[in-house]
Amino acid sequence: QVQLKESGGGLVQPGGSLRLSCAASGEALKMSTMGWYRQAPGKERELVATITNTGSTNYEDFVRGRFTISKDNVVNTVYLQMNSLEPEDTAVYYCNSRRIFWPKYDVWGQGTQVTVSP
Repeated sequence: QVQLKESGGGLVQPGGSLRLSCAASGEALKMSTMGWYRQAPGKERELVATITNTGSTNYEDFVRGRFTISKDNVVNTVYLQMNSLEPEDTAVYYCNSRRIFWPKYDVWGQGTQVTVSP
């Protein structure tokens, strides 16, 4: 059973930076696509960025050029470097591990709060 634990959230001023971490158990980073999602108050959860088991990355337009997703297979951790943060980036950020082939799974972390405010 894959387990995920996010960390690194907090309060930051507009224009500032944060780095989120997602520690994964087992072989999740080598076997699945890892993603960062976010959910703002009153809104649906939305995709932010993904990284495949081979290291290919994809970003939603609203973060491209500001956020960078990466991973370290040695320490089983996925990162989301967030620069030039805006108040609209305020949300709970969730880590996800998804494998579409057997053994299939779709696992979420508990989330970490990011607040961008003066």
